[in-house]
Amino acid sequence: MEMMALSLLNDFLYCPRRAGLKGIDGYRSANEHTVIGTLAHEHADLPGYEMVRGVKLLRGLPVWSERLGLSGKADIVERHPDGALCPVEYKKGKRRQFDNDDAQLCAQALCLEEMFKMRVERGAIFHATSKRRREVEFDVALRQLTEEAIGRMRQTIERGEISPAGFKPACKECSLYSICLPEVAVEPGAWQRKAQALFEV
Repeated sequence: MEMMALSLLNDFLYCPRRAGLKGIDGYRSANEHTVIGTLAHEHADLPGYEMVRGVKLLRGLPVWSERLGLSGKADIVERHPDGALCPVEYKKGKRRQFDNDDAQLCAQALCLEEMFKMRVERGAIFHATSKRRREVEFDVALRQLTEEAIGRMRQTIERGEISPAGFKPACKECSLYSICLPEVAVEPGAWQRKAQALFEV
């Protein structure tokens, strides 16, 4: 089974078209949001470990799952004194809950479970702007959502199917906005007008 980037799962649940443009066509682009996100990860992504109040923090830990065909990197994995593992994902912005973030974190937990042959019960998302941590329990519902989304993502990418564009206000904040052009794609006749405008003096 071909390995897919674990981070692509977050894209897929946020916008299947974005995941397709990245996972199938290989598009990458940066904007202020991706730069802020990179800065938020800067310290967490440095490989290595440290001890904080008896908890070992493993930074930039590579994770993978042969069963799910996923590979990626966990920002931080906490190893507690009792041996329990807890993945921690860094996100820009204020503390708030998104299914795509929780599923990405849960996918990391599924990788850790396969790698270390142990149950990972919970993780956390650290929101850089508010400097607040949100605990995430890997319950049955979240595990099911995550595995189903991984299956749909794999099917979509293996088939080379890029979802049709749909426009919503959040599209303008996407780093692939100028590549996707959702407003042009959904408006009847917009492509023709844009193409014609290229040759107008």
